[in-house]
Amino acid sequence: MEKTRQLVTSKTLLIHIILIVGAVAMVLPFIWMFLTSLKTYAESIHVPPVIIPKDFQWENYKEVFTLLPFFKFMLNTLIVTVLRTAGQLFLCSLAAYAFARIEFPGRNVLFLVALSVLMVPGQVFLLPQYMIMVKIGWLNTLQAVVVPGLFSAFGTFLLRQFFMGLPKELEEAARLDGCNHFQIYWRVMLPLAKPGLVALGIFTTLWSWNELMWPMIVNSSPESMTLSVGLSSLQGQYLTNYPVLMAGSFLAIVPMLILFMILQKQFIEGIAITGGK
Repeated sequence: MEKTRQLVTSKTLLIHIILIVGAVAMVLPFIWMFLTSLKTYAESIHVPPVIIPKDFQWENYKEVFTLLPFFKFMLNTLIVTVLRTAGQLFLCSLAAYAFARIEFPGRNVLFLVALSVLMVPGQVFLLPQYMIMVKIGWLNTLQAVVVPGLFSAFGTFLLRQFFMGLPKELEEAARLDGCNHFQIYWRVMLPLAKPGLVALGIFTTLWSWNELMWPMIVNSSPESMTLSVGLSSLQGQYLTNYPVLMAGSFLAIVPMLILFMILQKQFIEGIAITGGK
């Protein structure tokens, strides 16, 4: 019995050591980013690297707002993120409910076709999407960034797994009360899918907030530029002011860190429940 306890204790200790090492490995880049944002340019390129700056250069954060219309970029990014997230939560949940709960001819085939999008690299769609934006005159506008991200096959798959795990008795009871498919979806299924919706919402928010390639392709105007594209302009061809760049990057990730800290319980719950289904 004593040997069993010692074995369990050793396994628990080993697991905690592995988790601590993983946590440190994940946090170190953020610590390095913050420390670099407080260095002078000479310290940021010094070899061997300077870990702790001699004097904290808080002026680097002020320079970010001098070089860039930072609040304008953040507002554009916020608009894009909110619209994309709202669109995916509504459209993906609609499609997921249809694939999970409504029997119609070719349902499984159509779902496989939707999932096939996940098997194709996203770069393949860049040229066709760009040509569409040119044809409809949406270049250098926020809608060019928002519209292609309003729906995702991943979000549909994630929520479909959740809807499939809900009891059928709820749906049958709603039908007896005279509800149609949309009423069942809106009044019964959607409130029960809150953990899955939160998980998808956080995923979509992170992707939209951090996306660089597509906004850079369709937007070159500062009026409709997102934060990631604006920060990339701080990287010069021959010389990059790394402390200022890191200061801007740190400011950009703060809203996402706060969001995740607030919703981390719902996020983990949504992933665990959806994966279990």
